[in-house]
Amino acid sequence: MSAQHTQSNYPKIHNAMWPGLVGKGSPGAEPCIDLDTMLDLTARAEVDGIRFDGVDLFLFDPHVSIELDDDGIKRLAQKVQAKGFVVGSVVAPVWGPTGGGSAMGSDEDRKRFVAQVRKACRIGQRLRELGARPYGVVRIDSACNVEDWSKDPEGNQAKIARTFNEACDVAEGFGERLAAEGEICWGGMHSWKKMVELLQRVSRPKTLGFQADMAHTLLYVLGYNAPEDTILPPDWDWSDAHLLNEAMKTLTRALRPWTIDFHVAQNDATVHGSGTHDKTGHHCLPNDPKGRLTIAHHAGYWLHGDDGGLTKACRHICWDGCMFPNEVMMKPDTWNDILRTMLAVRDAHGWREEKEVAAPKPARAVEITPNRAAARPPAERVRPARRQAAPKAAKAPGRKAAAKPARKTGARSKPRQQMSVAKAKLRKPKGAGRAAAQPKRPKRRKR
Repeated sequence: MSAQHTQSNYPKIHNAMWPGLVGKGSPGAEPCIDLDTMLDLTARAEVDGIRFDGVDLFLFDPHVSIELDDDGIKRLAQKVQAKGFVVGSVVAPVWGPTGGGSAMGSDEDRKRFVAQVRKACRIGQRLRELGARPYGVVRIDSACNVEDWSKDPEGNQAKIARTFNEACDVAEGFGERLAAEGEICWGGMHSWKKMVELLQRVSRPKTLGFQADMAHTLLYVLGYNAPEDTILPPDWDWSDAHLLNEAMKTLTRALRPWTIDFHVAQNDATVHGSGTHDKTGHHCLPNDPKGRLTIAHHAGYWLHGDDGGLTKACRHICWDGCMFPNEVMMKPDTWNDILRTMLAVRDAHGWREEKEVAAPKPARAVEITPNRAAARPPAERVRPARRQAAPKAAKAPGRKAAAKPARKTGARSKPRQQMSVAKAKLRKPKGAGRAAAQPKRPKRRKR
């Protein structure tokens, strides 16, 4: 590592693959950028001899089919690993147009939502088993818009919570965790207060957490789509850096305890939409002169606790450049600048681990052996030890045969006496030898 960087090797640095798909491919939008091209662009980026560590994936065609079979998952793992990468977080295609359904919709909509989560968890689990995915979550959102949600805020929020709870049941079965990404375009998640309320309603912090994207969360403090929940005052002046920092403290104090996945991004404090994607936080290049965030500084509010210590809740961080123009994405300098920004975040908020952690296996696979051992009765568990001890007694098989009946009847004194007599007889020759040598001892004492 270059001397100008710290020795931190965590959090790992990832690039998102979905900017090649999101807001693209529909009529009037730019064409999609295929996964191989996105991987190549990421692999070529290098700053001071340092490269990206991995990628986060969108489980949707034409990148990765949510219906991928086992052989397809193996090929995907090999493709990613061939670039020197691992997979981190994966996005479940929970929206209606991608095969899912609204989390606050009809029973059928909600079933499709949960079914897509199940398929995503299956792929995520298999990638872990193959050693290609050492960390990461399955990303979800409510898959409904704010206008529809606002027709019945209480009823719809309750429905979303029930759907998320069902999704949590599924995720736990695969040893996965879910992260709900807060964006102003998703009903019930469109304000920081509603986001916190939803997480609290579900109340499954070990399974469901929050995915913070810096471009989206900036709009939380500005009150987009929820003016009643704005943190900054209406007459906000961007020259007042202190007030922005205080707003970020308020926001992160509420959502940081739930944050398990983190996207580094820049925003110019505006919204943007492309193709079929609703308007949401505008992702800008990291060095955009209109960008309102001091990226490395403001990332610290998410990665450090109130006590100033690192939370280490995110094993990797990911750059998200959703809806960047294809022309911008095809430039090598774009990815070098992004990687440089990601390194600045790790230099400021990273840590070092000497031992790299291997990809964990699913919980169900790990528990098989301990559960079987625990199910055995105590007497059964000690039998192997007795079998191992048997070869030691092979020199005197007669003694062991005599001892076995005694154990069953409970009369142990007689066999032990017989063994003592036998040992005494064996010691007689040695005793005789010592007796023969006894006369010499007085002579040594006289000297």
